[in-house]
Amino acid sequence: MATLGAGERHLPRAVLAPVFEKLRSEPSRTWSIIITIYGDAIVPRGGSVWLGTLLTFFKELDIEGGVVRTAMSRLATDGWLERQKVGRNSFYRLADKGRETFAKAARHIYTERPPPFAGHLTMVLPANGGERDALRPALEEGGFGTPAPGVFLAPGRGIPDIAAQALTLQVGGTLEALQILAARSWPLAEIGQAYGRFIEIFEPLRRALVREAGIGELEAFLARILLIHEYRRIVLRDPILPAQVLAPDWPGNAARALCAALYRELLGPSERWLDRNAIDETGAALPAGTTLSNRFQAEE
Repeated sequence: MATLGAGERHLPRAVLAPVFEKLRSEPSRTWSIIITIYGDAIVPRGGSVWLGTLLTFFKELDIEGGVVRTAMSRLATDGWLERQKVGRNSFYRLADKGRETFAKAARHIYTERPPPFAGHLTMVLPANGGERDALRPALEEGGFGTPAPGVFLAPGRGIPDIAAQALTLQVGGTLEALQILAARSWPLAEIGQAYGRFIEIFEPLRRALVREAGIGELEAFLARILLIHEYRRIVLRDPILPAQVLAPDWPGNAARALCAALYRELLGPSERWLDRNAIDETGAALPAGTTLSNRFQAEE
């Protein structure tokens, strides 16, 4: 395990215990964590890494190597990963399917901000039958809500080209009325509760990092991946609505600020662990990513 320099203090491992406990309290999501590792940490370094690097990570979570290998094999079979064998060692690369999926997710996780409020919300009313069935997947993927069957409400970022021929209406009213409409269209109460739990779990880690002089490099990598893993699961369900149609105490704002602050604190030591432990098929260390500092750049 990586250590700090002489005279520096480790972050108490107990601070990470609530994060680990939440992970263990849920059904196995090893495959999902693997995708988070690749999207957050490995793709910026070229996209391929030795299986042993991943096994070291999961060992710290008390997840057995056999479970990890099974998850990796299934992800490869399903087209998310590509495997390359070099001698007795296995290396896995995120396949095109995985890259495209996480590229879209990355914009939502690291850069997307609430759009400006136009003073109204936009409804899309596709024609009945085949047109509506054809549009539904694109609108749902674009974060559109559904206040009533066959009616779609835009999150505020424009209308997909595929829906350009559909009937659109501008929906006005008081802010209270628009907030009620938004709450009917998206599961905002459920998403808000998830953000609240995220804050409860990770705020103690932020406070501990303020108190302590440093954090071990492997601990930083563990915390970073679990931070993004938990945040990703929530924010990808969040339509990221204009602030005016959300409650004034909407917890998504605090959760995003907390995630950004922790990510900045954990990035340096976690990258140093990868510098020494992540290797590619040639045995060389994966080159450090050059765009990571741009993530959450606009956060205060």
